[in-house]
Amino acid sequence: MTYSNNNIRWFSELDLNDVPLVGGKSASLGEMYQNLTALGVRVPNGFAITSDAYRYVLDHNDAWQPLHEALDGLDPSDVKDLQARGERARAIVYGCAIPEDLRGAILQGYAQLRQQYGEHISLAVRSSATAEDSPQASFAGQNDTYLNVATDDALIDAYKRCLASNFTDRSIHYKYDRGFDYYKVHLAVVVMKMVRSDIGASGVMFSLDTETGFKDVVFINAALGLGENVVQGTINPDSFYVHKPGFLKGYRAVLKRSLGSKEKKMVFTNVLNTRNIAVEYTKNIDTPTEERAHFCISDTEVMVLADYAIKVETHYSEKAGAYKPMDMEWAKDGLDGQLYMVQARPETVASQQTGSVLEIYHLKRRSTVLLSGKAVGTRIGAGKARVISNPAHLSDFRAGEVLVANTTTPDWEPVMKTAAAIVTSQGGRTCHAAILARELGIPAIVGAVDAVEKIETGASITVSCADGETANIYAGILEFDIQQTDLSQLGHPRTRIMMNLGNPDQAFSLASLPVDGIGLARMEFIISEYIKVHPMALVHPEKVDDATGKKIAALSVAYGNPTEFFVKTLAEGVATIAAAVYPKPCVVRMSDFKSNEYATLLGGQYFEPEENNPMIGFRGAIRYTHPAYAEGFALECAAMKWARDKIGLTNVKLMIPFCRTVGEGERVLQAMASHGLERGENGLEIYVMCEIPNNVIQIDAFAKLFDGFSIGSNDLTQLVLGVDRDSAIVACDFDERDPGVKQLIRLAVEGAKRNGRHSGICGQAPSDYPEMAAYLVEIGIDSMSLNPDAVLATTRNVLALEQHLPLNRTS
Repeated sequence: MTYSNNNIRWFSELDLNDVPLVGGKSASLGEMYQNLTALGVRVPNGFAITSDAYRYVLDHNDAWQPLHEALDGLDPSDVKDLQARGERARAIVYGCAIPEDLRGAILQGYAQLRQQYGEHISLAVRSSATAEDSPQASFAGQNDTYLNVATDDALIDAYKRCLASNFTDRSIHYKYDRGFDYYKVHLAVVVMKMVRSDIGASGVMFSLDTETGFKDVVFINAALGLGENVVQGTINPDSFYVHKPGFLKGYRAVLKRSLGSKEKKMVFTNVLNTRNIAVEYTKNIDTPTEERAHFCISDTEVMVLADYAIKVETHYSEKAGAYKPMDMEWAKDGLDGQLYMVQARPETVASQQTGSVLEIYHLKRRSTVLLSGKAVGTRIGAGKARVISNPAHLSDFRAGEVLVANTTTPDWEPVMKTAAAIVTSQGGRTCHAAILARELGIPAIVGAVDAVEKIETGASITVSCADGETANIYAGILEFDIQQTDLSQLGHPRTRIMMNLGNPDQAFSLASLPVDGIGLARMEFIISEYIKVHPMALVHPEKVDDATGKKIAALSVAYGNPTEFFVKTLAEGVATIAAAVYPKPCVVRMSDFKSNEYATLLGGQYFEPEENNPMIGFRGAIRYTHPAYAEGFALECAAMKWARDKIGLTNVKLMIPFCRTVGEGERVLQAMASHGLERGENGLEIYVMCEIPNNVIQIDAFAKLFDGFSIGSNDLTQLVLGVDRDSAIVACDFDERDPGVKQLIRLAVEGAKRNGRHSGICGQAPSDYPEMAAYLVEIGIDSMSLNPDAVLATTRNVLALEQHLPLNRTS
């Protein structure tokens, strides 16, 4: 039978109602241990030493009055006074003797864990404040944790150090800022089985996207060794996204991933402390090159973690009676190979955002990009840079400056809260700097390599997180606009308003735009920016030179082979775009590089012809079945099949560009079917671009092959007017509003309607010209796909136009 008294409570006895007794961390561990272990979520067992025990220790030692003498009248903004008083308070608590009955209960609990897990079990001893993980404050990182504790004396010593950490400088300041009484935030302590992630892996995960609040993903960060490097931001971790709706339907594949550099890993080193007690401290060691080059957890393990995250979020939401996204910590034990949940708390930033006002930041102009990194939030900030390479210089910082540092810790919070923006050289989007910047609503860039060396104190810079996951630091103070739109007042037009998008990094930040789907997802951006290699160079490595081969090997090293690298990278990029609008449609255009553009890809010069006019040359549908590219098209098809059938983004529709003849269309569809993309199978629809006059002239014949038409007004204008849109000399004659172009667009819309096929437009015209959008509404087009920055204005225009048109429009 489990031993207990008033000061010791086992996880099996705890739930979320016990926060006042055992703190947020302990209560949450108990909640999971009781309710989720039966569902397959692994939680290491342990017990809490209660907040009653904290009071008992201080009462037993008559410590309250000395604490008041140490802290009463403190002004936390006086850094030197804070440091001196905090040190006195910690010494008072650490100097307290532990009553013998409490000591016996703690050691008896340890004995029971040895019985459960074996004599060689070590412990994690973690602080758990009674005010932590509340909607107002997470208390993350404010108190101390001690790991791999393996003796009775070390356990008691770690317990006392945890109690003393209730008065770290950062914890005192944190309480002051949030209006908590220093003396009423009591400390409980968790004692639990140590998960040996020092020889495994660990990380954090969220049941939403932390930057945008996008709810349909699980976001996982992972690193080798102990998790402190991820939290502190001293390394760039691996990251993964999993699509929750797809996972719940039984699909098991990563939505998106990023290989982190994982420069260091934190392990244990055994030393003796001042009381001659063996204590496990930590140290960072260099991660071997081979380990850095591969993801530190497998796709199967990513799925296990996603399963944990979804079950935790579901349970906590049901218990709260409302949507409750979660912030979680996990660890992989290097001894037993199992994954464990070691913490779960409510997410306290994105989940607190309410209202229907969409806020979008826009730079009015751009300048030289000094550095790039991972965006935290979607805002913009500007000011003079202040480089802090040593915490001793924090007092030099002035409000309104941009803080530039290698990394930050909770002690830096008083400075960070006054910054216009924050830039760190290291860290991922779940490190301390990112978490605090998010909580404070300050734009931040993490993982901006060499920022401390390349940015000088006093330099005027602008930090922009408004362009997706990759954020830029620009030279100079740049002006920007903040566009606010009350979506509840916007309305929804009958004409479907869709969005053009090619950059997966922007997908989640644009997910809140009121669109009916993605009308044009271009895969060229993914190929050129993420893959960088010509598909045929991956299929035929023997045809490229050694130097190119080495570059391809370096790009694909984390994958089983180069073609797997292509398929998964393209599939995940497309799937990320589709996930942003799921289950609304996402129309993905198969590759439409011209031969001169393909030639710029790595290895491309070995496979591409030289053409005088690539704009009307070897591009689009003709490539897909041509011997010079058919194997490359097979890779594209494999990627689209993976996105639909493995990741579960069945809202992906495919589209064929620049299809000159009906026969060409038939050959492409046959090739796609041979690669597992049969029209109609698993709901697959295939559209064709309507951008060649012959597409309009033979629209009835094309309609027998394809499910819809997307008018490419750029190429259609070029070919109707005979204007090379790459030529600056004749650019003045390029105008989508020309009566001849408009006539062909009208005929295309009529032909689609006549054949019961979808008609849309994905060219530039309605984004650039409001009068063109008006014309499209009048002729009854089904959808317009616009650049993101034109969505809101065009939506308003279309709504106004539709008020004056009959519900059943005719052309």
